[in-house]
Amino acid sequence: MNSHVPGTSGKPGSPSGPDTPSTAWLTALARIERSTAADPAIRGLQRGIRSLPLGDARDLLRGRPLGHPVHPVLVQVPIGCWLSAAVLDIVPADRRAPTILTAVGLAGIAPAALAGWADWADLPPEQARVGLAHAVTNVAAVAFYTASLAARLRGRSTRGRLWSLGGLTAVAVSGALGGHVAYRRAVGGHPA
Repeated sequence: MNSHVPGTSGKPGSPSGPDTPSTAWLTALARIERSTAADPAIRGLQRGIRSLPLGDARDLLRGRPLGHPVHPVLVQVPIGCWLSAAVLDIVPADRRAPTILTAVGLAGIAPAALAGWADWADLPPEQARVGLAHAVTNVAAVAFYTASLAARLRGRSTRGRLWSLGGLTAVAVSGALGGHVAYRRAVGGHPA
């Protein structure tokens, strides 16, 4: 079995050798892509999503009127709000602004998630596996931000900031996973 990760030299000590964080990340992604453990659930979920009677809404969710997927556009609302909330948490001039941004980010999740699931339902197995990891990480991010909002609304801003930091970390991992799926779609699959 070839353990070489595409895009790396494979030489220890080289900028893209096996001991770098990027190589470790690509190796983890390759393992997810090859793992068939979740395939029965993935196939069932994909069939279920494709069978939903969405009519023309499916095309809107997939971004066909725009000529490209709409999910990457829609995720800008929650990501932008949550990143802005994190910046305002560092510069504590107004405690209400991060709370409002956290809430708006949570409100923006539904359309982004619907568009993402609509795209995901037609992905090939390797991309669908990473896409499922992306979705699970998004669920973690939403849980963190929901806890952050609840803490902030109770006046526990320090706890809210900590939950927000956990959420932002999950969003970063999720974004990297989603970016990998998008890149694989753009290049037409898994490079040799």
